[in-house]
Amino acid sequence: MRKAFPPEDLARDSRFARVDRMDQIADPRAASGQGGGRPNQRLTPDRADSADAARSLMHGIFVGEIQALEGAGRTCWDFETGTDGAPFALKLDMARQCWDEARHCEISVKLSEHMGTEIGEFGESAFLYQAACNPDPVLRLTGVNRALEGLAIDVFNTMKEFGSISADPVLEFCEDWMLADEVTHVKMGSDWLRKLTEDDPERRANALEFQRVVDKLFSFGGFRGEDDESPVILARRFRELAGFGTDEIDEIAAISAEARDEAKAHRASLAAQG
Repeated sequence: MRKAFPPEDLARDSRFARVDRMDQIADPRAASGQGGGRPNQRLTPDRADSADAARSLMHGIFVGEIQALEGAGRTCWDFETGTDGAPFALKLDMARQCWDEARHCEISVKLSEHMGTEIGEFGESAFLYQAACNPDPVLRLTGVNRALEGLAIDVFNTMKEFGSISADPVLEFCEDWMLADEVTHVKMGSDWLRKLTEDDPERRANALEFQRVVDKLFSFGGFRGEDDESPVILARRFRELAGFGTDEIDEIAAISAEARDEAKAHRASLAAQG
């Protein structure tokens, strides 16, 4: 089986439509409040577009779980044990994550049906898998397990709260179940980052910088943050359980705020151009 499998060759059936996430972020309609919602409003049942917003987010979770499964599986295969920085114990953790992600795919499909969504109703960006293609296993851990699985913690916690507020026990229970797994996945990334870079501070610094880049890209113009303008709320307590320090969480909040301000400026510039 080939190594370093490219994103464009991922197997998908005719239901899936690939989209460029950067185009979506730059699209001035991305935070236009379509369906009656206020731009970048927190996801609650009070939003006029809450049903569509929740279904879109659920579909995003589903395709993210597919790519997380593919990415963890590639890490098990792409690196030779003991010769290029991927200890056998790390591969065991990635294999365990594959098991979790496969279960999450099944849960997400059933939840999507429960919420009235069909596979392929919304587009799929391959950015999560692209982050899992980094040739350095440490950067894969920071890009995927810490940055993107960290985002999953925030998303699952938000969806769990949405299920609770909207009196949907099925959604609330399933999101809570998957949230527990995501905390474990992020904790594995945090632990392995420290182990693999224990004697190499430069490599650790480079990995954390890569994580910051991914975190900013996946802040989606302020999509994730700590105020009412952020649909997804930063889950501080669960991130602490997953190995994040207070300074790291503060930095992610600042990155999200910066991304929101940049997105506002970009939309204003597009509006001025007509």
